[in-house]
This record gives sequence, C-alpha cells and structure tokens, in this order.
Amino acid sequence: MGLLRGMARTAAVAGTATAVSNRVSRRQSGRWAAKEQSASPEPAAAAPPVPTVSDTDAKLDQLRKLGELKTSGVLSDAEFESQKARILNS
Repeated sequence: MGLLRGMARTAAVAGTATAVSNRVSRRQSGRWAAKEQSASPEPAAAAPPVPTVSDTDAKLDQLRKLGELKTSGVLSDAEFESQKARILNS
C-alpha cells in the first residue's frame, strides 16, 4: 500500500504542477497579445486618407506663413523644422 500511495501522491503533485504551469502560460500569452494589440497603431491594410485639394491648399498656406515667420526671425531653424513636420504629418 505504501508504494501505491506514493505513486498516487506523485501523480497528483505532477498533475497540479502541470495545470498551474498551463494556466500561467495562457495568462502570459494573453498579456503579450494584449500588449501587441495596444502597441500596434493601426492594421497594415488600412491606407492613409488621400488629402483633398482644400486640405492641401490649407497646408501650403500654413507652410508659407511658417516660412515667413522663419524669414522674419521669429522662429529658429529647429522650431521651423518641428512645425513643418507637424503640418506635413497632419
């Protein structure tokens, strides 16, 4: 009876350890999947919107005004580049 009881105890411990390990693995993979989904900004299949003519005209006007501010000395080169990038990426 001692040998059978020892084998049963070993099987119960091993089964419990396996169940816990599987549960931890599933939970961790779920966390990684959630982190990947929140990290990716958009699906790759989505194309950026095509700017309309009025949108392009508005950006050109903003860039002209920005250039005038740089020429007059109100903006530094770094500020100009930063604002230009913001306008072009919007």
